[in-house]
Amino acid sequence: QVQLVESGGGLVQAGGFLRLSCEASGSIIPINTMGWYRQAPGKQRESVAVIARGGSIMYASSVKDRFTISRDNLKNTVYLQMNSLKPEDTAVYYCRIVVGALDYWGKGTLVTVSS
Repeated sequence: QVQLVESGGGLVQAGGFLRLSCEASGSIIPINTMGWYRQAPGKQRESVAVIARGGSIMYASSVKDRFTISRDNLKNTVYLQMNSLKPEDTAVYYCRIVVGALDYWGKGTLVTVSS
C-alpha cells in the first residue's frame, strides 16, 4: 500500500513563503516522477511543478522563478519551496508520484495567501 503524507501548508501573507513536503512510503521503488498540483476553489486541478527521477523539472509559467521543486530519493520525499506568494496561489496543494504505470495522490494540504 502506498501512502503520501503532505505537510507544510498554512496561512501566509502575500509576499511570504512556505515549504511543502511530501513523503512517500510503501511499495514505491523506484519512484519515477514526483510533482505538485493545486486546485483553487471553483477551478480545475493544475500542475504546479514536476521533477523526474533524473532531475529534469517543469514548472507552470505562473510559478516559475518563485517556486522551487526538489526531491530526496533516499527519503522518498519531494519538496516545494514557495516564495513571493500571491493571493492567487491560494489552493489545496496535492502531491503526486508515478511508480511504473501507476500514479498515487496525497490528500492535499491547504495553502492560503492573504492580501
